[in-house]
Amino acid sequence: MTPDALLDKVRAHEARVAIVGLGYVGLPLVLRFGEVGFRVLGFDVDSEKVEALNSGRSYIGHIEAARIKALREHGRFEATTDFDRLDEPDCIIICVPTPLSARREPDLRYIESTADAIGRRIREGQLVVLESTTYPGTTSEILLPRLENGGLRVGKDFFLAYSPEREDPGNPKYSTETIPKVVGGTTETCRDVAAVLYGEVINRVVPVSSTDTAELVKLLENIYRSVNIALVNELKLLCDRMDIDVWEVIDAAAATKPFGFTPFYPGPGLGGHCIPIDPFYLAWKAREHGFSTRFIELAGEINTAIPHYVVEKIAGGLNDHGTSVRNADILILGVAYKKDVDDVRESPALEIMRLLKEKGARLSYHDPHVARLQKMRNYDFSHLSSEDLGAELLSKQDAVVIATDHSAIDYGWVVENAKLVIDTRNATRDVGGSSGKVIRA
Repeated sequence: MTPDALLDKVRAHEARVAIVGLGYVGLPLVLRFGEVGFRVLGFDVDSEKVEALNSGRSYIGHIEAARIKALREHGRFEATTDFDRLDEPDCIIICVPTPLSARREPDLRYIESTADAIGRRIREGQLVVLESTTYPGTTSEILLPRLENGGLRVGKDFFLAYSPEREDPGNPKYSTETIPKVVGGTTETCRDVAAVLYGEVINRVVPVSSTDTAELVKLLENIYRSVNIALVNELKLLCDRMDIDVWEVIDAAAATKPFGFTPFYPGPGLGGHCIPIDPFYLAWKAREHGFSTRFIELAGEINTAIPHYVVEKIAGGLNDHGTSVRNADILILGVAYKKDVDDVRESPALEIMRLLKEKGARLSYHDPHVARLQKMRNYDFSHLSSEDLGAELLSKQDAVVIATDHSAIDYGWVVENAKLVIDTRNATRDVGGSSGKVIRA
């Protein structure tokens, strides 16, 4: 299939689109492509996810099951675990995880296995786009050789591009449709074909000169956030010693400096699938070029140390109340990595829980968005499920730790009924923060 023939199919919404990886990035893309009229084939190795989607059910809190069910009823979406069907779609978008290894090095096994699966089945005229966040060079060094292994040539027989994912779960202001999309191609033709595809479902597409550039765009955004969050987290530690309210400082600066200042806020540490991980991808790649990314490394050190600071504040608060951490009953309010979502990946709450458990605390949690914790690579709290938040539960706790400030929780009521509250999110700023029961951490 020539580029023009593929573009004609895309513009007519007759091209079939495949999404590989049906998680927080892939599933919103499924919905967007399907809802504008494309037929979408979703691939995932998790048979339970596939079964749920084919039954019209959602496993992500902010995605309504009705949208999935509607696509199924109109015949626009099917999920499968059968990767032999990768030769069916005209366009394949890869949205698989890119975690860090135990040594904080890029773990690209999911990209590699997906590229191998596509490479064994790729046919002429297909477009392949990687969206998974990774270091510059991944598309050209990892995907391209695997896709060309069968003899087809990029830019002539098939098309390869990179476009960083742009999801922000729980953000009511932005959606898949409204967040601009960066696109870089292995060749100009590859870029142009991918840009047309995304232009059918995204309001604004921003082409760049190469896949390496597009890959670094994504890392820059999250490094920018990581460094600035580290800055305010370090200032939080200093303000704690100086008895200054860091939140008041930030708010006053934001209110009076509308130019040249962007407010960032401290917290219990970094969470989510991007900011705690992505900077280390670039730091690792930089070492190949004999370059030390000192800002990135320092920011990582500061942000990963914050959960330890929080635990120290908890221990100090308990001590002031005549209790030690060992055998203390501690309730964690919120285990998701940010407010009003059900995503617990890299959540600092889990690291705080791990540290408290090591010190002998008895833990429980409440999160209106996370009914039960699953076993993860670094944490296993699968024996815990969300407790009903009542006055009796609060009164029995030696300490209540606000790790995630979900909107559904009345923090004034929490302070009224708890003996001790450790607030890592400034959630109690208007509800008696000076009562002696509340410690800011």
